[in-house]
Amino acid sequence: MGRLVALSLLGIALALLGERLLALRNRLKASREVESVDLPNCHLIKGIEAGADDIDILPNGLAFFSVGLKCPGLHSFSPDKPGGILMMDLKEENPRALELRISRGFNLASFNPHGISTFIDHDDTVYLFVVNHPEFKNTVEIFKFEEEENSLLHLKTIKHELLPSVNDIIAVGPAHFYATNDHYFSDPFLKYLETYFNLHWANVVYYSPNEVKVVAEGFDAANGINISPDKKYIYVADILAHEIHVLEKHPNMNLTQLKVLKLDTLVDNLSIDPSSGDILVGCHPNGQKLFIYDPNNPPSSEVLRIQNILSEKPTVTTVYANNGSVLQGSSVASVYDRKLLIGTLYHRALYCEL
Repeated sequence: MGRLVALSLLGIALALLGERLLALRNRLKASREVESVDLPNCHLIKGIEAGADDIDILPNGLAFFSVGLKCPGLHSFSPDKPGGILMMDLKEENPRALELRISRGFNLASFNPHGISTFIDHDDTVYLFVVNHPEFKNTVEIFKFEEEENSLLHLKTIKHELLPSVNDIIAVGPAHFYATNDHYFSDPFLKYLETYFNLHWANVVYYSPNEVKVVAEGFDAANGINISPDKKYIYVADILAHEIHVLEKHPNMNLTQLKVLKLDTLVDNLSIDPSSGDILVGCHPNGQKLFIYDPNNPPSSEVLRIQNILSEKPTVTTVYANNGSVLQGSSVASVYDRKLLIGTLYHRALYCEL
């Protein structure tokens, strides 16, 4: 009898594990392929060889790139080189990506930048917020951008128990931001279990010097985050649920969910087109190819444009798609004055004139 019970329990456990594995494959879109959607005037950006996970562009056309991200278990084309912040002036006729110097005292050797966001204060001071994973830990770094010297002055490192697995950030003040946690846990093995069993424990946190609080939760894997042009709404990408959440922002900085837009791809970082308010989304058509890297079958890239997301039927169009022959693992797309930048998790970056 005891053996029969043990065998039954083993069978139930194996069935559960098999069901979870199948569900994970579906969440990763493991069988999806893309048809190419090409843009005519594009070239790869020189100097970006190992990823530009996030891009943020100032109103004056200065674009910041977060480059060289490394994560446990994720492929890297430059595993021994620290990450950095690059800048490109999109008002130049032939813009080039230049690495910004960072002030003395900041640990450059362990710099591992992820999501980024800029904030312009009332006195025109530009702050750059950077999600950083030094030695695979989680911090938020705040820099002051010094344009005349093409440098970043490090001002502050933020650590907090409510920021255990930070992915992306949107600055809403000189020391204030919303951030996504793509997992509840910080330990890599516990993160894996959290993802495998689809626990939906990821969240969004609001941080200020006086208050830190969870303002939205229940996400499969909260990823990219941004804010509407009128500052009334926060947009959050849930990468493994293939969703973009629209949340209303309240005076006390709390958020309430307004709607969810379901898509057929893994949604990563979100950018806002300043001329229209449209959302540009860097996407991964097939997450399994992204996480299990095969140079003979590389991850593909996809960029979507979402118009009128607050309407009953938003318009979703594919701006760019590639099977990995040009660009692998697109994570972000940002536009300025008909110039499109597409970054990737660990590959190259693309510059296009629309």
